[in-house]
Amino acid sequence: MTDVNKEQVLEQVTSALVELFEIDEADITPEAQLYTDLDLDSIDAVDSVVHLQKVTGKKIKPEEFKEVRTVDDVVNSVAALLKGE
Repeated sequence: MTDVNKEQVLEQVTSALVELFEIDEADITPEAQLYTDLDLDSIDAVDSVVHLQKVTGKKIKPEEFKEVRTVDDVVNSVAALLKGE
């Protein structure tokens, strides 16, 4: 998958957040802060990484997600991963 559509990645991330944490889809915007706006904690972050690994089939290194703060950060990280960057 060389051409990664960020909208598709956002849809995957959104559905993961709704499915895993019962977050209202309307609250999940690219600007939403994971820890403050969406009320996730570090355990939730690990759960979401594990879920995204299953969905993408790619190994996600924990350090790649250390700087992630917003939904858009997650989308960019996953898109980069899918592109093989």
